[in-house]
Amino acid sequence: MKSNNQAALNRIWSQVLLEELARLGVEQVCIAPGSRSTPLAIEACDNPKLTLHTHFDERGLAFLAHGLSKVSDKPVAIIVTSGTAVANLLPAIVEANITGEKLVVITADRPVELISCGANQAIVQTNVFSAHVREHIALPTPSSSVPLSWLLTSIDHAMHRQNLEGGVVHINCPFPEPLYEPAEKSVYQSYLDKVDAWWCSEQAYSRKSIVSSMFIDQDPSLFPRRGVVLIGDVGIAEAKSAKKLAEIMGWPCLCDPQSGTSSALAHYDIWLQNAVARTILSQTEVIVQFGSRFVSKRLTLWIKQQVEERRAQYHYISPQSERNNPNHLMQVHHVSEICPWVDVYLSNCQHGQPVDIWAKELEIYSKKVRMLAQSYAIENESVTEIGLATTLENLPPDIQIILGNSLFVRLVDMFGVLPNTSVYSNRGASGIDGLIATSAGIVRSNNKPSILFIGDTSALYDLNSLALLTQVKAPIVIVIINNDGGAIFDLLPIDKAHKRQLYQMPHGYQFECAARQFGLSYQKPTTLAEYNFAVTQHLRSGQGALVLELITPSDQASSQLHDVVRHIDAC
Repeated sequence: MKSNNQAALNRIWSQVLLEELARLGVEQVCIAPGSRSTPLAIEACDNPKLTLHTHFDERGLAFLAHGLSKVSDKPVAIIVTSGTAVANLLPAIVEANITGEKLVVITADRPVELISCGANQAIVQTNVFSAHVREHIALPTPSSSVPLSWLLTSIDHAMHRQNLEGGVVHINCPFPEPLYEPAEKSVYQSYLDKVDAWWCSEQAYSRKSIVSSMFIDQDPSLFPRRGVVLIGDVGIAEAKSAKKLAEIMGWPCLCDPQSGTSSALAHYDIWLQNAVARTILSQTEVIVQFGSRFVSKRLTLWIKQQVEERRAQYHYISPQSERNNPNHLMQVHHVSEICPWVDVYLSNCQHGQPVDIWAKELEIYSKKVRMLAQSYAIENESVTEIGLATTLENLPPDIQIILGNSLFVRLVDMFGVLPNTSVYSNRGASGIDGLIATSAGIVRSNNKPSILFIGDTSALYDLNSLALLTQVKAPIVIVIINNDGGAIFDLLPIDKAHKRQLYQMPHGYQFECAARQFGLSYQKPTTLAEYNFAVTQHLRSGQGALVLELITPSDQASSQLHDVVRHIDAC
């Protein structure tokens, strides 16, 4: 009976697996086509608790799931077939495991007797993602000799860890053939009945209760000292809370663009290159950092110098327990949700009202950078990348911004002002490989008007993922900044010939036909005024995706950037 009804056992294990994941918070499942994953795909489709997303490209599919989880903060499942389909998931898994997005990767596999013996589409999938997942479950071949209670507790254990830490869980499922025979699951009714109490409930099979402490470690010596608040990759509510702390304390506040907000001391990556401004800020005695992964390498270097030279104590506040200390500095890591941590400090703070910041003279340098940047943002002239970075502050606050990993995110850090809105990015591993797919997941998750800024090389890399935007209803603008290759490499101290051939790799491609291929609207504005009009019109009254391509000279941004730095250094 067992061999003749293997298809039924495959389906039972898949059903139990997906039902338990649904009870543990999974609401959305992303599926790529494949034969070996048939039991999983059919059971996901038949489970009314699950919403399905499909895509033909596993790499893009995984980044779609990453975007869905990024917004929802819930685990999102991915189902793929065996072989290279599994390997194509790695880039998104790397990114999500670093930044804490919750992915549950369910990979179909050949049974053990077909591995390493020349069988088709059979690779070693056990621990294939190595250190890039938090938990790996290598399931055996579905068998009635293995109790379903073991399957359930194994899932529960892995998902409990994910609930605490975030990151990725990998479940590898070796399914023997037959995969398609319509055998009834009822032939294993006695096997199913052993977890009958679970079937009849709506609860997870095994649960763990975590008793949290309301105690937050405080250091009252911080209050009377000169401090600075740094805001990294956090949510907009957390950023506003951290800014409030800075105002009450009278401390300068430096905001990374990933925070979605800015302060009066914007553009610090530029003005930190001025010796006088750097000396003023270096009077800091306490650094309080919320969130991680600053775009600005210059700010990270300044932190390093302050702490190593024993000028400042360094406090880092994040709910994630992972080490975020790339320079291995003396640091106090407060593992806490940010808003409660700030609330406790404010309740103990002696200042009743906001006071003037002690480094207010730095605002002069911020204003100088802003003035220089605006000189490259003339409405009726051609779009420049620096000028484009200044337009973000004019976006409505209900528009979510997605920043790709290219030169532009650095220009936003240097010259942009954020309009207190949600900003998303893939700055964990900072790859360029799934930015369109991640954006599609973000928009599908919350259906909010959105704008993505992406470089041309990044867009070429993820071109297939434009297909994920064809059915999107909410307005999204994909701004492709086409400087004919990796213009960011123009900043490297390498001779021009090697730079172009080995780093920038100019291609000469444009994107109109690609947009049409996937049924997307397309425009190519030439002036900043045309660009602003197209963005505003589509985000206010448009629907679906609009591709806006901006053609800029490959060396323009680096040349203008050198001019700005020269002016600031001379102040």
